[in-house]
Amino acid sequence: MGGFFAVASKNDCVFDLFFGTDYHSHLGTRRAGMAVYGKDGFNKTIHNIENSPFRTKFDKDVSEMEGKLGIGCISDYEPQPLLVRSHHGTYAITTVGKINNLDALAKEMFGKGHTHFLEMSGGDINATELVAALINQQENLIEGIEYAQEKIDGSMSIIVMTPKGIYAARDRLGRTPVVIGRKEDAFCATFECFAYLNLGYTDYKELGPGEIVVMTPESVVTLKKPGENMKICAFLWIYYGYPSSSYEGVSVEKMRYDCGKLMAKRDNAKPDTVAGVPDSGTAHAVGYANESGIPFSRPFIKYTPTWPRSFMPTMQSQRNLIAKMKLIPVGELIKGKSMLLIDDSIVRGTQLRETTEFLYQSGAKEVHIRPACPPIMYGCKYLNFSRSSSEMDLITRRVIAAKEGKDVSSEVLADYANPESDRYTAMLEEIRKQLNFTSLKFNRLDDMIEAVGLPKCKLCTYCWDGQE
Repeated sequence: MGGFFAVASKNDCVFDLFFGTDYHSHLGTRRAGMAVYGKDGFNKTIHNIENSPFRTKFDKDVSEMEGKLGIGCISDYEPQPLLVRSHHGTYAITTVGKINNLDALAKEMFGKGHTHFLEMSGGDINATELVAALINQQENLIEGIEYAQEKIDGSMSIIVMTPKGIYAARDRLGRTPVVIGRKEDAFCATFECFAYLNLGYTDYKELGPGEIVVMTPESVVTLKKPGENMKICAFLWIYYGYPSSSYEGVSVEKMRYDCGKLMAKRDNAKPDTVAGVPDSGTAHAVGYANESGIPFSRPFIKYTPTWPRSFMPTMQSQRNLIAKMKLIPVGELIKGKSMLLIDDSIVRGTQLRETTEFLYQSGAKEVHIRPACPPIMYGCKYLNFSRSSSEMDLITRRVIAAKEGKDVSSEVLADYANPESDRYTAMLEEIRKQLNFTSLKFNRLDDMIEAVGLPKCKLCTYCWDGQE
């Protein structure tokens, strides 16, 4: 995924920029960067955060940077922000999103002239660099940002910092948020609205889909009005969003309580205790326990002092191992217990299978699994939710392929996604057996949408039902 924080202030902005960016560390695991504009011009720094948290890598930079304009980002993949020199002048740019037609766009630009791109270590083109190249094809920055968003197949929110101000553009269908905060001498733009609360900012406005604004220390001016259609990612509430955040006025933590509540209303399991897989599953479990009357407990604790969220290798096998190592059992709450465990989702199934085995080894009698969202049937096309190379990484698709073959029609997939169908029931039973759960029951899509509280037409639910 990734997150960003930007500040336009009448005074030095580096303190706010540093902590505002750090508050996005839950959204990215590989790269982080900050760029400021001050009396000495642009100053930029980027660090690898795979093996240490943001603050420790940027602590020295904060004392050396100065400026009244600044942008920072946490990235799950490409190094950014970038400094770009073009006919627009010099600017810094950072992005959040996904470009499905990156190779086609690069080829198109090669055909128009002598454009070149620096290859990253894996041989890929930096998506933020490609966005800058698209912007530079137009006469001014506003037209360039609009052009980039029109050309991109996927989703892209863009932050551009010039010597005169900071442009903030939410992606065309609002799949990710861009929020503006203000205080007496500054404005800020952020992915996570909670990031500015402890810095003295208050809510100013949330950008609409495709909206573009320019932010200075004195004002925020809309340059392009928002579009009418929105498809914000529903997974923000289920998993990605930090508990103290809200999107479109809907609290992440409250949504998770309501989600667990609706799951409990449809369930007839009678475990001894309800628990959540830390951290995102915990609030769903609290909602379930409150509604069902079954006691909530914390049978394992996530060890975080030396295992921050940012320390997550890119290899899936290593990620699984570290996820397992973070969970420390509380044996007295596990031994001899029938347990109902809520996780945010099941993607590959590897981590949850290991967690279940870990509970059995610690003496659990039963482990009932309740994912807080429906079965994931499609790889995300709009955000870097997962960098899986194939939809066959999804446990649902592997089970379906074993029953139907790999070439499955959209109609058959829709039947597997229908909780009332025989195929859906058979799929769940096969997943249950493979992952060694006592029982398995996914949340329903209609209940999950009810917990969000927004109309389905305003939510992106592609990964569950394939509807764009």
